[in-house]
Amino acid sequence: MGKYNLENFFEDFEVGSTIKHLFSRTLTEGDNALYVALTGDRFPLYCSAEFAQKLGFRRELINDLLVFHTIFGKSVPDISSNAIANLGYADVRFLQPVYPGDTLSAESEIIGKKEPPGGQAGQVYVHTKGMNQHGKIVLQFYRWIKINKRFPEETTEPQGNVTPPPEIDLRHVQIPSALTQETIDPSITRGRWFFDDYTIGERIHHLDGRTIEESDHMMAANAYQNTAKVHFNGHQMANSRFGKRLIYGGYVISIARSLSFNGLENTLGILGWNSGTHINPTFGGDTLYAWSEVLDKINLPGIDHFGALRIGLATVKNLSLQKEQWQEIELKFVDPETEKEQYHPNAVLYLDYYILMPKK
Repeated sequence: MGKYNLENFFEDFEVGSTIKHLFSRTLTEGDNALYVALTGDRFPLYCSAEFAQKLGFRRELINDLLVFHTIFGKSVPDISSNAIANLGYADVRFLQPVYPGDTLSAESEIIGKKEPPGGQAGQVYVHTKGMNQHGKIVLQFYRWIKINKRFPEETTEPQGNVTPPPEIDLRHVQIPSALTQETIDPSITRGRWFFDDYTIGERIHHLDGRTIEESDHMMAANAYQNTAKVHFNGHQMANSRFGKRLIYGGYVISIARSLSFNGLENTLGILGWNSGTHINPTFGGDTLYAWSEVLDKINLPGIDHFGALRIGLATVKNLSLQKEQWQEIELKFVDPETEKEQYHPNAVLYLDYYILMPKK
């Protein structure tokens, strides 16, 4: 027998089992700098030690989404190396600050499986946790993945929990205890707007577009140790229905998040997200645009100087619109002919998440 690992197909997952993902990963200043280079992220909490220290932190933090990518990447060889697509996320919570020098590990519980009759693939539902070197959970999330079957001709009944969890209960979201400064200096962020200035229902168009290059995506997937074949194996993907490699969906999230700086400059981190949906695939050469809608404003219990904004971050690709038209475009709408809900054909991502925003 050859000395190689084909990794897990749909049939290999057992509901109720827990997989401890191999080896931990120490994140460094270099990882943070590479993340900025790959995404253009400008939020100062992750790149300015002085800014972070004035807020009460020991130093700059590892970017929230870099923490997510690292834990996600730990899970890929065991969970989604043979995936066709990552379909969505739910109840994603960022629970502890991560500093340069912290070491992260991960484990995933298989919570559900289902498959269409006669299909080539099935869906696997997992709950993943990431821990630091002290055993504290820094991140947890649910996701569901479409994974190739080893034996497509065989079918099984749904098992376990195949329903995404409900919205985040903000009582379970933790505000960093190190955060002692009452507000921030807007001359550093160049952000003029605080919690008080946002209105439920308003749309913030982030103006800038960003073209994703194959080289950016490949370097990002390598940096996060994401081994999913749909992102790496161009020869194999040439025979797929897309005819080429897919850009890692998490990288799309990072680009959308970095674009959102324009208009949300004073954000002090992601508290969590209710759901994330990858709507259409993204390929090398696509240009992404994003806008945010303020879905809700929440005063956090026992916290006077910060509030949570619930944001719907919408991302589309390759749309040439005038500035005023961005206020009118709908990511999701009801088709008048079929009376069914559908997404805009250029839509690639919708993220429903909470950010921490200082008050005036």
